[in-house]
Amino acid sequence: MSSRESLYISNLYHRSTILLLRDVLERDGWEGVAAERGRLVLPAGYDPEKKKALLSYLERYEMRPALDHEQVIVEQVKLAVHELVHELNFVNSVVNRSDYIVEKTGYSYSYLSRLFSRHMGITLEKYIIQEKIRRVEILLQQGEFSLSEIANMMGYSSVQYLSNQFKQVTGINVSEYRKKLAERQENRMM
Repeated sequence: MSSRESLYISNLYHRSTILLLRDVLERDGWEGVAAERGRLVLPAGYDPEKKKALLSYLERYEMRPALDHEQVIVEQVKLAVHELVHELNFVNSVVNRSDYIVEKTGYSYSYLSRLFSRHMGITLEKYIIQEKIRRVEILLQQGEFSLSEIANMMGYSSVQYLSNQFKQVTGINVSEYRKKLAERQENRMM
């Protein structure tokens, strides 16, 4: 009896996307296929023709599976970064990011870094920074925390350091971003 097969799916990290995919799979009759964070799990002995049809089906939704071993590892790294930044709020004092990623994948950080750069065209470090800034944007949109609290939550040594990285990644500073958020909210109320 063969074990269940996992298909790692690019960017299948958000709870809402997973729930939506589960509903779509069920609605369209993909029995036994389970959507989980970062992957789909197929039942043991899944028909190869049905798997091929499933891959085509996923393509319609721009969900692409990792088809080789290295791509699977890259998706595992991206999933670990997502967990670290968006779910654990990048708590540096508790979790060292490289240790966390190594623990989640089982490979050395230097290997993961080289592999990630080769497949993604960006260094792992820059990817982590981009994800941190995405999380900062979300936290700013929610409006629940001060910039000092966000900087501390995200592991920045100072608000200035966060502000500098924010501008490098987004092209605008935090004040401009907040101003645009306020304008959007104002326009919605009209």
